[in-house]
Parts: sequence; C-alpha cells; structure tokens
Amino acid sequence: MSLKETIKTNPRLKKIIHWMLVPSGEARPRLWVKLFINPFTHHKGKGASIRWRTRIDVLPFNKFNLGAGSTIEDFCTINNGVGDVLIGHNTLIGMGNTIIGPITIGNNVIFAQNIVASALNHEYRDINTPILEQPILTAPIFVEDECWIAANAVITSGVRIGKHSVIAAGAVVTKNIPPFSVAVGNPAKVIKQFNFESENWERVES
Repeated sequence: MSLKETIKTNPRLKKIIHWMLVPSGEARPRLWVKLFINPFTHHKGKGASIRWRTRIDVLPFNKFNLGAGSTIEDFCTINNGVGDVLIGHNTLIGMGNTIIGPITIGNNVIFAQNIVASALNHEYRDINTPILEQPILTAPIFVEDECWIAANAVITSGVRIGKHSVIAAGAVVTKNIPPFSVAVGNPAKVIKQFNFESENWERVES
C-alpha cells in the first residue's frame, strides 16, 4: 500500500496530515507548504505567469498544472483542495476569477473577469446536521480548447463546455454546452451554433 493510500484509509492520520498542511477552518495552505513543497509537486510551463496578488490555495495531494504561455491575473483564487486544477497552454484566467477543482481548462481559452467555476457542492439533505458538517460533493468541470467565458459567468459542477464555445456575460452554466456554440442566460441555453455546411453561425430554434 502506498503512503497516499495509507493516509487516506487512516482517518486519524489523515486529520493530522491535513492539519500540518492547512490551518484548521481554512483553505489556504501553510506557508511552508507553499515555499518548500508546492514548487516541487506542481507544474508551471515555460512562459507561464501567476500575478502576485492572487490566492493560489493549492496542496500537494492534488495536481495543479499551468500550461506554457498561460496567465493567471490578479485577485484570482485557485483551489485544488478537493480536486485537480489543470490549465492548458496559452490560456488567460482574467482578474477576479474563482476556480475550484476538479477542473480541466483547455488550450487557448479566455476566462474574462469575475468568473466562478466550482466543481464543489455541499450535501444538504440531512436536516439534523448543519450543512457545514455534511459531506462535500464534487463533479469535474471540463472547458475544452478555444472557449471564451465572458465576465461574471458561473460554471457549476459536472459541466462540460465544448470546443470553441462562447458563454455570454452573466450566464449560469448548469448543463453541458456542445462544441461551437453560443450560450446565454440563467440557466444558460444555446442560442447559436456553427454550421459546418453553410460555414455560418446560425440561430438555434428554441
């Protein structure tokens, strides 16, 4: 049994290790983790940039990869505490984004400003237990290559956004979006798709 599996199957040991990595009640890793462990466990590609006014709340037991030529702008929060955060090449994560894994963002993607993409949910159905004490649920998010996610959009857990799609400003994406689509609204719905026969973006009948 590997060290990781040993820790996972021993609740007491898991709790101790977690306390060593993250202060109680917080999501931000301890300073020693950021300085001495994360640089050796996470990958940052050539020419990639993370602005200094960001919260990179990443821990060594899940992956954090930032592809070559990609940028994470100021005032973002990136959290891999409950799942990997994988960002491709030449992708821009604009100012004020919150990204909580597990999430995979492709190559040549634009995230504008103040977007929330969270693959995390809280269980709530046991009315005898505070929601805070109920289990955390996750379902991966996938944003495929060449997408543009406009300002103030929300991407919920379990969603896949297909290649070269546009999510309009303020949209709330609760279901999969096909490739080569434009989606708007709350909940987001597709209003245009690219027709490869006519080579035009065409309106979708509602």
